[in-house]
Amino acid sequence: MLTNPSQLILRNSNLFENQNVLVLNYEDDRLPKHLLDYASKVTALALDFHHHLQMEPEACPELSLFFGHSLPNEELFDTAIIYYPKAKALAAYLINLAGQHLKPGGQLVVVGENKGGIRSLVKQAPTYFDKPFKQDNARHCLLYISELINQAPKVRLTDWVSQYQLHTPQGEVTVCNLVGVFSEKRLDEGTKLLLSNLPNMKGRVLDFGCGAGVITAALLKAQPKLQVECVDINAMALASCELTLEANNFTATTYPSDGLAQTQDKFDGIISNPPFHDGLKSTPEIAKKFVSDSVKKLRKGGVWHIVANRHLAYSDTIETHFGQVDVIAENNKYKIYSNKFNR
Repeated sequence: MLTNPSQLILRNSNLFENQNVLVLNYEDDRLPKHLLDYASKVTALALDFHHHLQMEPEACPELSLFFGHSLPNEELFDTAIIYYPKAKALAAYLINLAGQHLKPGGQLVVVGENKGGIRSLVKQAPTYFDKPFKQDNARHCLLYISELINQAPKVRLTDWVSQYQLHTPQGEVTVCNLVGVFSEKRLDEGTKLLLSNLPNMKGRVLDFGCGAGVITAALLKAQPKLQVECVDINAMALASCELTLEANNFTATTYPSDGLAQTQDKFDGIISNPPFHDGLKSTPEIAKKFVSDSVKKLRKGGVWHIVANRHLAYSDTIETHFGQVDVIAENNKYKIYSNKFNR
């Protein structure tokens, strides 16, 4: 089932006839594969690892698939398609990336939901593109087209990062936050409660949903001998985490994982301020799966230390899988669950 933005793209399939097409930030469907009915070749870059895994089985000589914040080559394309992201600042990055990979006079196609901020595109378009033209409006979405009229600047991550000092209970850490990665430039209440009640951990520790790397940086500042692995589903978050580690002279391993599926072997600890949203919807299934998967990844005696909103129904699932529920701290918004796996 194609999303509404993808349906609008295919409704304008004449734009892609016999073209070499780049698709950026595509959604949870198989639009890049469908484009091969019209385009001569398609390259798709996913910023969401789950979306990449969904598309991966469709790879073929005419369909190249990548995950990350940039392409691994300097190939130029006739057309670039951007799915307008929820974060306006990330849209600017994607427009720059598209411009870098378009041939002179190449076509930019931007699609997004009416309520998703895409109307900002007309004012947001940089001078190396002409003024975006509204090509189509259907299925509560808009589709704009533009043309590359001047050479776009090379994309450098350092131009898209916000660096700031953050005070944690473990001391000052430097945070590097790329566009599209959630950050308040202060320690959010949930993470602050988590770090204020940090247990002594040992050995191999997983930071699940690492984001910009705040938890890992604070953890390594207090316990520098830990072997920390940082996973996230978002390419910009992983890049942010790597920059944060570098800025603090810390060493950890970062890699994408859809849930815990791509992690290897077992851990002595799992720490997280875990996500509990699927798109805009809060769902208990994410929390339940995280708990059940965690016990499969913990060694006996391993520590499971997370913060969660009070309204999320973690307790029953934790008791089912850990045998008991240990809440070591809480306030009017959050609870800290810190259990040992002894089964």
